[in-house]
Amino acid sequence: MNIRRRKFDALIIGAGGGGLRAALQLARADAQVAVVSKVFPTRSHTVAAQGGVNAALANVTPDNWHWHMYDTVKGSDWLGDQDAIEYMCRAAPRAVYELEHFGVPFSRLADGHIYQRAFGGQSRNFGGEQATRTCAAADRTGHAILHSLYQQNIRARTHFFDEYFAIDLVCDGEGAVLGAVAMEIETGEPILIEAKTTLLATGGAGQLFRTTTNALINTGDGMAMALRAGIPLQDMEFFQFHPTGIAGKGMLITEGVRGEGGYLINADGERFMERYAPNAKDLASRDVVSRAIAIEVREGRGCGPARDHVLLKLDHLGPDVILKRLPGIRDLAMTFLHIDPIEQPIPVYPTAHYTMGGIPTNRFGQVVVPEMQSPEEAVEGLYAAGECACVSVHGANRLGGNSLLDILVFGRAAANHIIAYLKDHRYHRPLNEESVDRALARLARWDEPGDGERVEDIRAELKKVMETHCGVFREQTVLAEGVEKVKALAERMQDVRLRDTSKTFNTARVEAMELENLIDIALATVQSALARTESRGAHSRIDYPERDDQNWMKHSLYFRDGTLDYKPVRIKPLTVESFPPKVRVY
Repeated sequence: MNIRRRKFDALIIGAGGGGLRAALQLARADAQVAVVSKVFPTRSHTVAAQGGVNAALANVTPDNWHWHMYDTVKGSDWLGDQDAIEYMCRAAPRAVYELEHFGVPFSRLADGHIYQRAFGGQSRNFGGEQATRTCAAADRTGHAILHSLYQQNIRARTHFFDEYFAIDLVCDGEGAVLGAVAMEIETGEPILIEAKTTLLATGGAGQLFRTTTNALINTGDGMAMALRAGIPLQDMEFFQFHPTGIAGKGMLITEGVRGEGGYLINADGERFMERYAPNAKDLASRDVVSRAIAIEVREGRGCGPARDHVLLKLDHLGPDVILKRLPGIRDLAMTFLHIDPIEQPIPVYPTAHYTMGGIPTNRFGQVVVPEMQSPEEAVEGLYAAGECACVSVHGANRLGGNSLLDILVFGRAAANHIIAYLKDHRYHRPLNEESVDRALARLARWDEPGDGERVEDIRAELKKVMETHCGVFREQTVLAEGVEKVKALAERMQDVRLRDTSKTFNTARVEAMELENLIDIALATVQSALARTESRGAHSRIDYPERDDQNWMKHSLYFRDGTLDYKPVRIKPLTVESFPPKVRVY
């Protein structure tokens, strides 16, 4: 087919923090960079990150990267790869200082240093007293980072394809990835963007669930593109539920509220976290706090007329702290709940938040196809960074403040590897036109009107099934039912049709392709969860309540045909002694 074609050194799909950090590094190295984003870049979901970015700067209390590494390994419930975790934690201070030089307006201490707040799962001296490690720009840290990175990319003359939807990867005849086909959402016209290297930075898949902190754009597009290209997804059973979403609505109430001294209470006015995490209390890791809230509600100690939530109390902090450190949280509470947290507590309940799994990569951002019995093999020309990737630094449970760090460190690392790759691969390679035709066929399907099933109906059912069958607590029968229900929705997806396409906005085509992506990700998530017969981190099985290191100290790998494979966790760090598994308590 005769379609518009453009050529670049590097194609980045996704304009969040990971994509923009990589793009800036590449543009500064004089590479020709294209960034494709289905929304205007500053609407990417990094903008919603509130609490901060972790780095052992020791501006408030003593700290060092080795303690940060220990906390991250422990937070991952020992499923994180310790070489990648060491790399990230060592790189953290430099990443934050780079942001400062890019213009990120961090909050400041009285002496002018970057302000840091306490966050969950942080400690000093390998599990000792609470650390203060999270660098914050009030409670709008992601917003500040994304805008600064975007402005720096404009200055560096990065080429943006704003409001373009990436349809599928294209390759040569030997499996090397050579770009992607995208659709301009305004016109519906396809475009082929050929590139010597391609970086997926498309974020997570929180739209799998009915109640979520995630924006409507978080539909797992990059992960689904990788699946269709024959690449497995790693550790998809581990989906984080943030303990403090606005009850019944899902909007994020940052962990920074508890870092500033807020705390949770039940209907009896009890600070119940003291029973679940005697030392860390309200600053235990997210999976621990989420389960504690769910148990309180299940056992009848919930608040409100339906007793279906708990309360996050911060009025005791005083107006000055709230207005200076948590202004966005106050705005959220007043906008969506019509309450002022200066005067009364916020009703909260766990809400779907973060995809710990994703496209398997090494610490250089290269996408790898690993198997238990063979060494990892990199997919030539393909990289991934951020929430769509699985390095794995988060393992079974991500610590708050490590997500912004992840996108910055590995976005930069991927770009550095791409720069080296481009030196040895100066010319474009010929495409396999069949891969282009397959991508165009995926788009063409939605040009055929019909009277079949409706996109919105299938999507609503999928979100309900995932919330019911793959939530905070899981069990064999419930998960098995979930698998069958998602498979049935996948079958029904074949009958989905748009109505009169001559009157259909191109956003309807985007929503249809997003739903295809979500169904693939849902199958990966629920089937991986059914297979893992243990409780580890965010994956909590009522029927298998203990962690099983003997049988399950391994990463899951889900292939699109439904098969599962596994690979070992890398427990050997780069330069220090490993942290051996032990009981995880807070």
